Amino acid sequence: MRLKLRDWEMSYDDTGGSPATLRKSQNRLPLRMPLLLIHGFPLDRTLWSAQTRGLADVARVIAPDLRGFGDSSVPTGAVTMDTYADDLRALLDALGVPRAVIAGLSMGGYIAFAFYRRHASRVGALILADTRAAPDSAEAKKGREDNTVLARAQGTAAVAEKMLPKMLTPQTLAARADVTNAARTLMSRQPVEGVVAALGALRDRPDSTPTLAQIVVPTLIVVGAEDSLTPPQDAEQMRAAIRGAHLAVVPDAAHLANFEQPDTFNQIVREFLHSVG
Repeated sequence: MRLKLRDWEMSYDDTGGSPATLRKSQNRLPLRMPLLLIHGFPLDRTLWSAQTRGLADVARVIAPDLRGFGDSSVPTGAVTMDTYADDLRALLDALGVPRAVIAGLSMGGYIAFAFYRRHASRVGALILADTRAAPDSAEAKKGREDNTVLARAQGTAAVAEKMLPKMLTPQTLAARADVTNAARTLMSRQPVEGVVAALGALRDRPDSTPTLAQIVVPTLIVVGAEDSLTPPQDAEQMRAAIRGAHLAVVPDAAHLANFEQPDTFNQIVREFLHSVG
């Protein structure tokens, strides 16, 4: 689906939500609030394909392409995490959704923090997957700048090849060519302009650590057991700082836990949605 938002267009998937797809699951009612899925970097909404299919029986699942990614319009000028958050609020407004479960993976988690700070009344619950609250270190900022140069000089595919070894586990990279190639293709096809804009937003994002103590909605934190980019230690720190938060670790998964181990990820999220419902 495609929606006009101010001066640009956002593409999104919208599954579930009808009596035909929302059915009683394990003798429990489906979630009343939609589930909004925010993809990471450098990815698009198809990162969530296993979730838009696999969770449509328990919730209306909305998965947009952020501006500059997938089939959405490419941004003009700089963007921030607040920009992405406001875009998502505009999407919910257009769809008539007053409150949603906001779920973000990696950069999507940074956007979820920004969304909570700016639009807390629209958040019914949070899912923070393979992400962290802390800002970029000086070394990480340098890495963003290096990737900006690389993207402009050699294209997004070069950035994808550089990032791929940290997105999936060594076992998957060695033995699961279908998953590895799908992740490579997903990253490689993103527009250079969108990737460059996002790299600037990632580099300059604020520290979300003070936000953690302000979160008062049910919160699920999910992390791949072998995630080296946002490791389980970071997830544990968030769990300790968010009142009542629950932490789930996905075995045999790295940074793209939902993509690498979708069945396990979906079961974790399903149980959380049932508890929220």
